Amino acid sequence: MRFVRLLAVGLALVMAASGCTSGPSLKEAAAELQKDVQRLETDDLFKNPLMKLRILQRPDKDIRCDKDKFRRVLRATADDERVNEPLDSHLGRAQALMENVLTQKFGYKLEHDFSQMDTDEGRFIHGAKKDLGITVTVYVASEAPTWRLHAMTACLPQ
Repeated sequence: MRFVRLLAVGLALVMAASGCTSGPSLKEAAAELQKDVQRLETDDLFKNPLMKLRILQRPDKDIRCDKDKFRRVLRATADDERVNEPLDSHLGRAQALMENVLTQKFGYKLEHDFSQMDTDEGRFIHGAKKDLGITVTVYVASEAPTWRLHAMTACLPQ
């Protein structure tokens, strides 16, 4: 019995020393969110001045969300002006563009909500990088700005 306890304590110490934890650190998640900002600013679609990309909140400040826990937040908008196309077509195209960017260039896994496919009021895109505890929500609006992006880390210890 004594051996089992010593083995358990030893294993816990080895895991702690090697950096094995049950989840991401705030530092890792924040670094990934910073990379998302860089990806957004350098993406061919969004670096076009006609898209009017605006970073409203950079993920460079810790925001307290619980006792001794913090998160980082990214907020941005961009516009894809609707020109001579039906609203449903515009929203569908804008949604598909953003879904492509989020999955192929940013690495998010998306949750598909087929109930909102034909809504003219606007559409939501939800995704996550579960291994880093980052979630993203994009509202695809029928009016400018077309995309309203909100990404944040989980509430993590510093």
